[in-house]
Amino acid sequence: MELRDIEIFLALAEELHFGRTAERLHITPSRVSHAIKKQERRIGAPLFERTSRTVRLTALGQQLCDDLLPARLQIQQAIDRAVAGARGITGPLRVGYSTPWCADLVLRAAEVLRSRHAGCTVQILEIQFDDPLGPLRRGELDVQVSEFPVREPGITSGPVLLSEPRALMVPAGHALARRSSVSLEDLAAAPLITPRGTFPKSLLDFHLPTHTPSGRPVPRGPVYTFWPETTAMVAAGLGVSVVAVRAAQYHDRPGIAFVPFRDGPALDYGVLWPSNGPSAAVTALVDLMCELADEKP
Repeated sequence: MELRDIEIFLALAEELHFGRTAERLHITPSRVSHAIKKQERRIGAPLFERTSRTVRLTALGQQLCDDLLPARLQIQQAIDRAVAGARGITGPLRVGYSTPWCADLVLRAAEVLRSRHAGCTVQILEIQFDDPLGPLRRGELDVQVSEFPVREPGITSGPVLLSEPRALMVPAGHALARRSSVSLEDLAAAPLITPRGTFPKSLLDFHLPTHTPSGRPVPRGPVYTFWPETTAMVAAGLGVSVVAVRAAQYHDRPGIAFVPFRDGPALDYGVLWPSNGPSAAVTALVDLMCELADEKP
């Protein structure tokens, strides 16, 4: 049995429809039918039961399918390893993330990458807000997924992976916590908690404005080094913080509330890498993250 005929058989076993199988393999339905009939003549028994309405595997066909699937997987893995070696998708890949939802996406993509390219290992590191681009600049990371926009020399911005509506994290007893939504103008009503350290200007201007759209000053609150400090400060009534709406799923705790913004742009999270160019492994990981980010929940 030729490899192409095996591929046709396994595809039909999954689709159980000659037309869909032909479309999937970019061949004609008659080519599918011819290949199956040839296999059945060689084996000496039907592999599929066909009616005008349905296609089903026979017991023998199911047995053949079960026996062939591990072999196909082994062949595909061997091909993937060869492709990975040729493209340089080997060795350790160091990936950073800034939020739990970015971490979820990175971890899913890393698992798929490792399954396809056995020679590639993925090391994942959380980025701290006091030095959000430092690990990438120092060569400690190959790529990271974090807040946009970033317009910094030596760093290239790749595709946006996630676009999240904003919310304001406020003390549970604050007047804003009783509202169904807030406005960017409400940033003048409470101190804004800010990160300590070297935060890029493009990120500061977008995420931590000094003035509201009408020009009212946004008061500054205490500073933090690590994100968990922020929720504690908010719960203590020391200030507020602009977050993604989904932060409520990850960071909710007694003493705080999350109120969605009714205006202002979304918070984008995308891929960053050094401007000397992404490696083949980085490109493969980014492609996977784009695919996974586009999948419907």
